[in-house]
Amino acid sequence: AAALPGLGALGGGGTLVVSIAAGTSLAAFDSAFGAGTPVVRAMPNTPAAVGRGITALVGNATASDADMDLAESLMAAVGETVRLEAEAQIDVVTALSGGGPAYVFHLIEAMAAAGAAQGLPEDLAMRLARATVCGAGELAHRDDAPASQLRVNVTSPGGTTAAALAHLMDDATGLPPLMARAVAAATARARELSQ
Repeated sequence: AAALPGLGALGGGGTLVVSIAAGTSLAAFDSAFGAGTPVVRAMPNTPAAVGRGITALVGNATASDADMDLAESLMAAVGETVRLEAEAQIDVVTALSGGGPAYVFHLIEAMAAAGAAQGLPEDLAMRLARATVCGAGELAHRDDAPASQLRVNVTSPGGTTAAALAHLMDDATGLPPLMARAVAAATARARELSQ
């Protein structure tokens, strides 16, 4: 809100505006720059810092295919890109992939703490947890199999992983309902912030 009034001279259609400002709607940009200015909202995430980010993009009514291509090309320099069908989806993207790295980092913390609770030195437990998440992420990135199949590939029937998954996959108390509540809370907060 403080920066936009000083940028109004860029409006009028001669400049493509690409914004990574969370919670600032296309309507706010249309108001600041004029309805004839192409604007693309982008929601990257912090793995962009290592070239492994993912950015979702959505343009206003003035943004042409060429504008979208240019914005996508810009954001592709730091990772993958996806185009959204509607601006309303950006709140869910903010909750899922925008905040997602924090959820993964917390998973690493929780895994390391659980390993330490079972007798590993804390530094070793953290090293194992970090390397496991990093390796699993890279495997999921490189392998075309669905995540569900990758999970099955690690799980021997009646084995140790199956014992852990019985807790993690519980319909009432496991990871799926917990993650659903977490992403819903983040989505609701993103919507509040954009009002």
